[in-house]
Amino acid sequence: MKIHELKFKNSIHNYSVITGNNSLSIIQKKIKKLCPKTKKIVLIIDTKVPRKFKNIFKKKLKNYETFFFPFYANEKSKSFRSVEKLLQKILLKNLNRSDLIISVGGGITGDVSGFVASIYKRGVNFINVPTTLLAQADSAIGGKTGVNSTQGKNLIGSFYQPKLVINDTSFLNSLPKKEIVCGYAEILKHSIIKDKSFFKWLKKNTKHILSKKKKELSYAVKKSCEIKIYYVSRDTNEKGLRMILNFGHTFAHAIEVKNNYSKKISHGEAVLTGMILAIRLSYAKKVCNKKVLREIEDIYKKNNLIYTFKKYNNYKLINSLIPFLKNDKKNDDDKINFVLLKKIGKTTTPGKFKIQILDLKNQSKSIFQY
Repeated sequence: MKIHELKFKNSIHNYSVITGNNSLSIIQKKIKKLCPKTKKIVLIIDTKVPRKFKNIFKKKLKNYETFFFPFYANEKSKSFRSVEKLLQKILLKNLNRSDLIISVGGGITGDVSGFVASIYKRGVNFINVPTTLLAQADSAIGGKTGVNSTQGKNLIGSFYQPKLVINDTSFLNSLPKKEIVCGYAEILKHSIIKDKSFFKWLKKNTKHILSKKKKELSYAVKKSCEIKIYYVSRDTNEKGLRMILNFGHTFAHAIEVKNNYSKKISHGEAVLTGMILAIRLSYAKKVCNKKVLREIEDIYKKNNLIYTFKKYNNYKLINSLIPFLKNDKKNDDDKINFVLLKKIGKTTTPGKFKIQILDLKNQSKSIFQY
């Protein structure tokens, strides 16, 4: 299958995002070119990654001194404690700044590994090899790294761009359905905020993505990466435009924090819920029409995803989320900063719609109960 190479490029950073089946085969060649002084490589590898991939890395990186650090990835391990443990292990191996850290895993592994790379000796070479659909289609691109806190999700971290991202879609073969749904949420989000043609394609091909058809998966990942790069290359440090990528995430993060990052609901399922709530809010505020809401709800119904928001037809449940909205990182005052949807492919400008918590609570019955 063809390997696609996209370029992330702005005035400061320039790196490739490579997507395709068995694209991991080029990693040795890329490291030699991008990190010519590297002698030691630490691989922080998610414990859920099949063993055969570890053997591939051993074979491809045999000319380097390599160290494999297993990482049990979940939202609770996305913490300062995990970062400190990894830093201590790396310090004992005495990596220098010309050496390399490679993340092999999903979004959590990438976020933690990237954060470690950004603060180890004030920055060491970093390559991201995402192994989940969510990470390949979204979180591996853009340089966001960090950890959670008891106050909220992703509130502590840094912006640190990788030297390279390799989306080897053969990793996706071993993923359970829940993980595919998780990644699909971000793919769908990208189409909703930026590309109506891609949304139409998803209406026809979502069933193929959820059943892990290689051709459709590779296309969806590549297209999703293109949209993510569009926003991130124009606003790397999330001062304005990039906040559009957080569409649906204001509610999603509140759902995750309220549920104490429970395994019962994945990040992607929370995003699927959060997008519907954001679109309902958009309709209630007369930003979009009901046809937009129904068209997006229809793609959920046809692909058995309605379970993600079904219980949130009860406004009392939504009211229970409101206290957790105030710590969203888009907020710059005491109001909640929402990204709303005008139509499929176009959102409001970040910062345009801000709502007082009390107003949201008072209006939640009329806004969210359908």
